[in-house]
Amino acid sequence: MDLKILMTCLFLIIAFFPLLARAEKTMTTTLDDQEELAVTVYNVNMALVKDQRKLELPKGACELRFMDVAAKIIPTSVHIVSLTAPDNLFVLEQNYEYDLLSPAKLLDKYVGKEVKLYTKNHYTEREEWVTATLLSNNQGPIFKIGDEITYGHPGRIIFPGVPDNLMAKPTLVWLLDNNRSSPQTVEASYLTNGINWQCDYVLVLSADDKRAGFNGWVTIDNKSGTTYGNAKLKLVAGDVHRVTPDRLRDNILRSAQLERAKSKPQFKEEEFFEYHIYTLDRRTTVKQNQTKQISLVEAQNIGVHKELLFYGAAYYYRSQHGEVMSNQKVGVFVEVANQASNNMGMPLPKGIVRVYKKDSEGSLQFVGEDRIDHTPKDEKFRIHMGEAFDVVGERKQTDWKKIAYDTYEAAFEISLRNHKKEAVTVRVIEPIPGDWQMLQHSHEYEKTQAFTAEFNVPVPSNKEVKITYRVRMRF
Repeated sequence: MDLKILMTCLFLIIAFFPLLARAEKTMTTTLDDQEELAVTVYNVNMALVKDQRKLELPKGACELRFMDVAAKIIPTSVHIVSLTAPDNLFVLEQNYEYDLLSPAKLLDKYVGKEVKLYTKNHYTEREEWVTATLLSNNQGPIFKIGDEITYGHPGRIIFPGVPDNLMAKPTLVWLLDNNRSSPQTVEASYLTNGINWQCDYVLVLSADDKRAGFNGWVTIDNKSGTTYGNAKLKLVAGDVHRVTPDRLRDNILRSAQLERAKSKPQFKEEEFFEYHIYTLDRRTTVKQNQTKQISLVEAQNIGVHKELLFYGAAYYYRSQHGEVMSNQKVGVFVEVANQASNNMGMPLPKGIVRVYKKDSEGSLQFVGEDRIDHTPKDEKFRIHMGEAFDVVGERKQTDWKKIAYDTYEAAFEISLRNHKKEAVTVRVIEPIPGDWQMLQHSHEYEKTQAFTAEFNVPVPSNKEVKITYRVRMRF
């Protein structure tokens, strides 16, 4: 070995030997030491945990075992700091111990060591034991008793203790250098996977479909591997970017139920970076393997706008099709303005909106659902309810011809039939490609986009209305 390298190694051993010797002091902290717990849950199956505990650490180097942390912790995100004396506590090393105690792991750790085997004597009804050496735990334990080898022992195996390198729970382990002899509050913060939240909304339409009641619920699903007791809870809504993990994580979301008692919204909302943060105005406990639901927003007597939409398709205009049979359904949509003037105005996290309406007997019936994106205040969201039953549409291509190398003409007839007891208005959307010009039209239209013509067509009860138009296109 090179003399210079040898001298360097000797110097490091001599320099750190006193520190390592003092590091034999080991402390364990559990939830009994906890003073404060804050959990910020992101809607990307992740949470930030801040765990404050009051500890009396020995002065000098010591090993701190921080128990009761999440099993799905992201080890590289861990950070510890003394809130009482930040300049007096230094981290020399940190580890995440997840070699958890189990029957198989315990047997593996005792290979080559002595254990006790207990067997019940069926004649005396007493337990008898012998000392044995565990030789192997490959597809089952193999023992040596005296000079004989056996396996498939029917009795209990007694171990003298738990090996130091096995943990009953996931544990953070720090090698610390502490310069303070009095008690201090330390905060361990870390990110964990396995905890998620989503919003579920309920919209109850009035009899005339013009007003509605609106309720939003937060659903928190905790599968992170620990319980967060009496925690200060925050939720972050927004499209937070994360690096793609090496393996697929669980992301189990459970839908909210309709039948709930009315409850006052309990979250305070505020802008946060490019997201929105919602803070619960009280403490709560989120148990492991628990789905918890908390009221987020409630609004009554909001205005809604129901639309019947009949869509075309761009390929209709590129060749001769005759009768176009692929678009017979008239879609039903409900649009809501998220404005203070509409008794709303809170930024709404993305989620599922389920819509209900009372029937003639006053019983709520489900009429449709859709997923909405994050919706800021003063914006609108639209819910696709499904397709109309009593309003049907039919589209027929009545003419198509090529005028020049890049110029075409097409004519269409659209029939709208209303079998309802009341008149309706159908919004017809025609996606016309290329540079187009309307040559003839039976109803007024609006060019809402470069490639879109829209007709708003009133259709009386039990009547049929036909729209005809001819368009010239260059593409």
